[in-house]
Amino acid sequence: MARKIYAGARLAEIRRAQGLTQTGFAKELGVSLSYLNQMERNNRPVSKDVIAGLSERYGIDVALFSMDEADRLTVDLREALADPMFRDIPHSRAELQILASNAPGLAHAFLALHRAHRQGQERLASLDAALDRPAQTPMAWEEVRDFFHYCDNYLDALDRAAEQFARRADFEGREKLAAGMTWLRTEHSVATMLGGGGLRRYDPETRTLTLGTGRAETQAFQLAHQVALIAQDGLIEATLDLARFRSVEAREIAKVGLANYFAGAAILPYGAFAAAAREERHDLDALALRFGASVEQIAHRLSTLQRPDARGIPFFFVRVDQAGTITKRHSSTPLQFARFGGACPLWNVHQAFETPGRILRQLAETPDGIRYLCLARDVVKPGRTFSSGTRRYAIALGCEVKYAAELVYADDLSLENDAAYQPIGVSCRICERAHCHQRAVPPVERPLRIDPHHREVVPYSLD
Repeated sequence: MARKIYAGARLAEIRRAQGLTQTGFAKELGVSLSYLNQMERNNRPVSKDVIAGLSERYGIDVALFSMDEADRLTVDLREALADPMFRDIPHSRAELQILASNAPGLAHAFLALHRAHRQGQERLASLDAALDRPAQTPMAWEEVRDFFHYCDNYLDALDRAAEQFARRADFEGREKLAAGMTWLRTEHSVATMLGGGGLRRYDPETRTLTLGTGRAETQAFQLAHQVALIAQDGLIEATLDLARFRSVEAREIAKVGLANYFAGAAILPYGAFAAAAREERHDLDALALRFGASVEQIAHRLSTLQRPDARGIPFFFVRVDQAGTITKRHSSTPLQFARFGGACPLWNVHQAFETPGRILRQLAETPDGIRYLCLARDVVKPGRTFSSGTRRYAIALGCEVKYAAELVYADDLSLENDAAYQPIGVSCRICERAHCHQRAVPPVERPLRIDPHHREVVPYSLD
């Protein structure tokens, strides 16, 4: 069943931008004044005919009525309100959906305030450590993370610029590094040296780029990152101006993130990669071999294929370290990730460390009844020397089961078998499952019943 879209504030904003009264607007859209009034007041959902009329008559992008951002905001609001400090404040899912859809700015402000509160509590709890070093600003990292999160991890102008560079520099094939070095030398008189310390160092005075030793795909990525800073600095700065970050640190972090975005889009240019993904049925290893990229780069790029006129499958992508901490996250699906703490322990991403080099498959179902095909694999990033250490991560990629036929990984799975689906959640604090054997803490929204004479897996039951 299609979800009803309540977006009265957006509808009224479009009407006012056109300089129309409700009477004139209703006439142009072919609806009654009463019906328009009810839609703007959120007493009735915005109909598909009205959305189509807005697109045809005024050229309004129907993506303005997408519920993707509202869905993410609703999940984030629910998690924030699961904080014990809000225990006695009643709220419903419907109220949060209305807030996320019609007052997203207020919702973001509330989330920012809650993050500031949490950070204050964490700093108080570790005051002795804070006194030993200059105050850090983790808020900047979260602000940048949220910027990409609510952009759906897709930046159209930067993505198209990267695609154009890949085409002009012959960066689409497997010999990316050589092609990129030639382009930098020809177009910008930049010489590239291999074998330096660190991953990348650029000297603007001598116009010399030095890339560290390592895998070819890493060197190509770092080269493309520098291309972004040299050739697309104006576009990146304009994007940062529009984002209006609240601190210099956040802006600087975001600039690195935008250059990384360009690099990923250049290594895997949208049109060619999207077509290959369909042709290979999203086989990660086949795509990695075809484009000379890493499996992590392939998985991450699949989650960004959200160009309005050529959308790919809506994927989620996440990377976790060995402690279960989420270090990268993005979702174009209804599945969202915990902003604080680790991921659900029942998720197969944690098992990937136990089976190195293998792609694990899992059929999973979240408490809202949505079913997913989840893929997980370990990622090893060895150090360049014996003493530099090896970094180990696990990545997960997945989509709703309704898209499973387009993935090679679903060919022999029992998608219709209810028993094949593993129940997973976002985090224990907001998970609604009452009988999970892996529950770490009780959900804060549910009252507990404790009987000292009776014990199940956990020492309490949920009302």
